[in-house]
Amino acid sequence: MPRRYHPILVALHWAIAFCLIGLLIAGMTMLAPLANNDPAKLMSFRMHMALGGVTLFLLVARVIVRLLTRTPPRLPTGNALLDRLAPLTHAALYILPLAMVFSGIAFASASNLPDAVFGSGPMPESFVHPARAVHGIASTLLMALIALHIAAALWHQFFRRDGIMTRMWFGAR
Repeated sequence: MPRRYHPILVALHWAIAFCLIGLLIAGMTMLAPLANNDPAKLMSFRMHMALGGVTLFLLVARVIVRLLTRTPPRLPTGNALLDRLAPLTHAALYILPLAMVFSGIAFASASNLPDAVFGSGPMPESFVHPARAVHGIASTLLMALIALHIAAALWHQFFRRDGIMTRMWFGAR
C-alpha cells in the first residue's frame, strides 16, 4: 500500500483546488455584482466559462487517475461517525463541482450566453433560469464543503498529527 497519492493525482488535486477556489471567488466578486450591460461582465464570463471547461477536463482526468492508481489507506479520525462521513464528503467533492459545471452549461445554453461570450451575439438581458439557481446552490454547498475539507485536513495534521498533508503532496510513494 503506498504512503502517498500518485504524483499525477496530487498535481490534479491542487490544480482543481486552485481552479475551484478561483471560479467561486470570481463568480461571487466579478460576475454576480456586474450589470449585464457592463463590458467587464462579458470578459468575466469568458474567463469563467473557459476555466470551468478546464476544471471539467481536470476532474475527469482525476477520476480516471484515481481509478487506475493505488491509494494510501484511509486514516481514522478516532470517531466512527466521522469515519463514515469522510468518504461521503470526498464523493461530494467530485459531485458538486460536476453539478457546477453541468448546471453552468445548462444555464449558459438556456440563456444563449455562448453566442455572446464566444461569438458576436447580444448579452442576455436576464439570467433567470432554474439551472442558475442550481449553480448558485451548488456553489454555496461547495464553498462550505471546501471549508470543511480544509478544516478536516488541518485537524488531522495539527491535532491528530497523522501526517495527512504529506499524503497529498509530492514525494516518494
